[in-house]
This record gives sequence, C-alpha cells and structure tokens, in this order.
Amino acid sequence: MTEIKHHLTDELLMSYAAGNLPEAFNLVVATHISLCDECRARLGAFEALGGSVIDQVEGCAVSDECLTATLRLIEDGPTEEIRPQVTRQGILPAPLVDYIGGSLDDVKWRSLGMGVKQAILPTSKEASVRLLHIPGGTAMPDHGHNGMELTLVLQGAFQDDGDRFGPGDIEIADEALEHTPVAEPGQDCICLAATDAKLKFNAFLPKLAQPFFRI
Repeated sequence: MTEIKHHLTDELLMSYAAGNLPEAFNLVVATHISLCDECRARLGAFEALGGSVIDQVEGCAVSDECLTATLRLIEDGPTEEIRPQVTRQGILPAPLVDYIGGSLDDVKWRSLGMGVKQAILPTSKEASVRLLHIPGGTAMPDHGHNGMELTLVLQGAFQDDGDRFGPGDIEIADEALEHTPVAEPGQDCICLAATDAKLKFNAFLPKLAQPFFRI
C-alpha cells in the first residue's frame, strides 16, 4: 500500500476511543486504523489516557451481593459460538469483512448511473455507510454537506480540490465543503463512505434520484 497522507483528526480518534461515534463512522474509523500505523498509535495514546482518567475516579459503594448477582447474570446469559478471527480479503481490511459477509464478490451492488455503483451496509440509524465503486476518470456530482462525511479509499484514487486521496487515505468533509471528487483514470476507485445527513446536490438529476439511492 502507498504511504497514507490523509489521517483522522484527534477529535474523531478520541470520540472513537470513548465510544461516542455512530456505528457507521465507527466502521470507517476502524477500517482506517487497521491500515494506518500512525492513527493506530495515536488511538492507543488516547485509550491509555482514558484508562488513566478512569483509574482516578472514586469508586462507589455496592452491596455485598453485587458480585454474586453479576456472576449469576453472566452464567445464565446467552452463550455465543466463538467465531474465527476475521482476516483481510483482497482489498477489504478485516473490519469490513464481517459487514460484507465475504469478499468483494459477495457485495450486492446497486447502480447509480454512469457506471457508479453503491452497496449500503447495515448499521444503526444515526448514520449510514456504503461502499462506492467509481470507474476511473468518472466525476461524482457536485455536492455539499448537511453534516459530516468520512470517505476512505480502498482501491484506486480520487482527486478533490487539487488534493489526491489514495489507498488508506481518508477525506473528512463537513458543511463548509462543497466539492466534485473525480476518480483518477485507470484503476476503478472503491471507497467506504459514511454520512450522518443527506448530501446537498446542486444539479437537478442527482436531487431527483437522491431519495431512491438514500444519499
């Protein structure tokens, strides 16, 4: 994999460590971390800091029966089969494999037109996440944002506002950004993208299709 130049912010890493992100964003962050040594190291530092803070919190009194009751709940709870550790499959890092249920061959793509395809992955309703398959040289519709959008490149690359995003790079967009990403010619670009609000399209046709494609 080429050198990763675009990383997660400290704010996103701290929110991920604290468990405050929607599931869709968690998936993108976890996938990037699995590819990026720098962000993985920074996450470890934030997790260590969080653990230190917890150690300094005063304990609270509990009843003598608390431990016994907790152990009984664990013993009587449902048992789950231990699943084998997920490994990378092709361009898909381990965090993505479970969501897809296999490799790229198992993805159920839906056409968006101009050769672009998407596959929405099942997550909680606070945000949505999808795989995007964009033919090389294809421009995405010009759009803005009503919230945050995280886009992680898995294969190929795209150009956006004079910057290049290649494999492992992550683009963070918010309400201040209006852009027209363009997949580089050659290899098709495959991305993992999460949003917590609908995009703001400028052209009529994307606006018309937006409710059907859930973007």
